[in-house]
Amino acid sequence: KNMKNPSKIRNKVKRTEIYAKYKSEKKNQKKKLRQERIKETEALGENAPPKQVPRTIENTRIEEETTVNPNDSEVFEDELVDEFAKYFSNESKPKIMISTRPNCSKKLYPFIADLMQMIPNSFYYPRGTFLVKDLVKYATNKEFTHLIILSEKQKQCNGLLISHLPTGPTAFYKLSSFEAGAKIPGHGRATSHIPELILNNFGTRLGRRVGRFLGSLFPHEPQFEGRQVVTFHNQRDFIFVRHHRYVYRKGETKVSAKLQELGPRFTLKLKWLQEGTFDTEFGEYEWICKRKLAESSRKKFNL
Repeated sequence: KNMKNPSKIRNKVKRTEIYAKYKSEKKNQKKKLRQERIKETEALGENAPPKQVPRTIENTRIEEETTVNPNDSEVFEDELVDEFAKYFSNESKPKIMISTRPNCSKKLYPFIADLMQMIPNSFYYPRGTFLVKDLVKYATNKEFTHLIILSEKQKQCNGLLISHLPTGPTAFYKLSSFEAGAKIPGHGRATSHIPELILNNFGTRLGRRVGRFLGSLFPHEPQFEGRQVVTFHNQRDFIFVRHHRYVYRKGETKVSAKLQELGPRFTLKLKWLQEGTFDTEFGEYEWICKRKLAESSRKKFNL
C-alpha cells in the first residue's frame, strides 16, 4: 500500500528500503517498455511509427513577437548602421577599460586577470572613490570605446556593467557561476592571439542587439594560429560565456579535434539595457527585466 507513498512509514530504514525498491521497479519497467518499442520498430521497418520527440522548454517555447527571420533584410540594414557596425566591419578597434566597485576585495582580481586575458586590448584601472559618471568621462577622454565595471557582494562578483562610449548604450548583467581559469580541471593558458567569436542563439531583436553589444568588445580579425574561441551562448535568457582552445590530434587513421578550456567561465543574465551612457536619473531604458512578467510564463524568453 505504501509503495508509491512511503512517507507515511515512520521507520526510516524501512521507508528507505521500500522507496529504493519502488524506484528500481519503475526503472526496470521503463527499460522493458523501451526494449519493446525498439523490437517493434525493427519488426515494422519503414512502416514503424515516427520516433517520439520529448517535450522540453526549448521546443515548447512561446514564440516572441520580435523573433528575427533569417531573411529579414530590414533588420540587417539596421545593423549595418548601428553603434556596433564599425567594430564588425573592422573600421574601429575596441579599447576596453575595466574597473570595479569602490574598495573591492582581493577575490575580484583573479576575475579581472582572466577577463584581460580573454578580451584583447583591455586595461584595468582601480576605481578609487570616483563615481561611474566620472569614470565614463575619464574613459571617453582617454579614447576607450567600452567601460566594464564589476560589482561585488560578499566578496563574490555578482554583476557586470558594460557601457559603450561615448554615446551608449549601457547594459547591466547579473553575473553568476564564475569559475577562474586556474581552477578549471585540465585548463590551458591563454595566449595573446585575437580569438574567434561565436554568438549563438540570439534570435530576437533584443537578443541580436545584446549579442552585437557583447561582440563589439572583440576585434573581428581573429588570429587563427592561436586556435582560441570565445563563445556567448544564449539559452533561456542565460548567456553562458566560455573561452576555449581547439586542439588537433593526429591518430593512425584520422585527425580528431578536441577542446581545452582556458577560462574564465561564467553566466550572464540581462537586467536592463539603457540608451546612452550610465545615467540612473534621466536615462531612458530600452528594456528592463520585469520580475512579475518573467515569472508569469517559464516558456517565454526575451533573447
